Amino acid sequence: MAVQMRTMLAVADNSGARKLQVILPLGGGLGKKAGLGDIVTAAVKEASPDGTIKKGKVVKAVIVRTRGRGDRRYARAGGHARLWAGGP
Repeated sequence: MAVQMRTMLAVADNSGARKLQVILPLGGGLGKKAGLGDIVTAAVKEASPDGTIKKGKVVKAVIVRTRGRGDRRYARAGGHARLWAGGP
């Protein structure tokens, strides 16, 4: 399953961010979609109060888990997830 603009992502690291919204997929077909292993630019929409990343910060992320469709080859519990790769 592809990740597109405005997709909400759950965070799979300990940076303090909980949810992200994709601003721009940098991988995939012509920069419109991103899949597993692709880098995206995202805004932090929800953050832990004691985390290092605060709400509103723009970060780059790597897609590490997606929800499957059809053939279920990427089926996992939960939805999309990302791993923090650093911010600009």
